[in-house]
Amino acid sequence: MTTFPSPATAEAAFYEAFQAGDADTMREIWLDSPRCVCIHPGGERLVGTDVILESWDDILPNMRGVVIHRTELNVIPGQNLVIHTLRENLYVSGERRGVMLATNGYCLEGENWRMCLHHASPDPDPPPAWDTGRVH
Repeated sequence: MTTFPSPATAEAAFYEAFQAGDADTMREIWLDSPRCVCIHPGGERLVGTDVILESWDDILPNMRGVVIHRTELNVIPGQNLVIHTLRENLYVSGERRGVMLATNGYCLEGENWRMCLHHASPDPDPPPAWDTGRVH
């Protein structure tokens, strides 16, 4: 199983799996817990890793070709739980198609960080598409 020594490495892997439509890697990123929560844009609250991963199985095949530029990262540090808030700028064929506001939570399990929360919703006031304040 893949290890993530920091919340940042877990988050990078999350977005790489998201863009690649990689369900196997997505399974390695999420903490195996009935307390995990995921809320997709316009969706209901999903609780528990099994239900969350089923939702990603439905979403990921449609993500191939989508590029997500992360901007405006804000980190709320903690000992065993770290929260990231950011903008997800979604691009298809080089054109921005949407902007989501996202909250991602990472829990420490031993020496390994895993995702335990993802919540994304449409940004009601997205910045101009030319804004280049990328996280990566």
